[in-house]
Amino acid sequence: MTGHRTAPFVRLRFAVLTLVGVFGLAGGAALPAWGVQAGDTAPPWVGTDAGDRQVNFPEVLDGKPAVMVFWATWCPYCRVFMPNLEQILEDYADQGVQVIAVNTREDESDGDPKAYLEDLGFSLVGILEGDAIAADYDVHFIPGLMVVDGTGTVSWRRESTDLPPGEEVAEFWSTVVREALDAALARSSDSSPVP
Repeated sequence: MTGHRTAPFVRLRFAVLTLVGVFGLAGGAALPAWGVQAGDTAPPWVGTDAGDRQVNFPEVLDGKPAVMVFWATWCPYCRVFMPNLEQILEDYADQGVQVIAVNTREDESDGDPKAYLEDLGFSLVGILEGDAIAADYDVHFIPGLMVVDGTGTVSWRRESTDLPPGEEVAEFWSTVVREALDAALARSSDSSPVP
């Protein structure tokens, strides 16, 4: 009789210890690093833009920083953030900054990425069918967002967020992107040869 009553207790104790061990390890262990981090050289790629032209990276940078965003039409974070890129482009036009928007995780039933890019109404480098590029950059969630300097080095990469989709997170990302662009431009001008 006693053995019968202790069996559930032993199973419960085992389950609790297992959970404590799992959460203890998760809390104390560092999460794995991204495959491409700030300071790393961005992997080169060749893609096709919305106008069916071939785009080669890092050549497309032409020595200038760029904002890279990995997005999809179904992504609520992307829909709120993408229009903010127009103002960033306007503010940094004199410095030659570009936006490279890589469509990823898209399904034909989700939406039309080419039409979405046209509806944005501003000029950017829009890469279609970018799943392989996203894989090379180790993009696990979207928008994958990073700033790449003119040499092709990742200056900043967005981490995950607990904020819900909306203007607050879009404004936060816009601010951080601007800070990363300013830093990339400052480094570029510091390393430019003096005539």
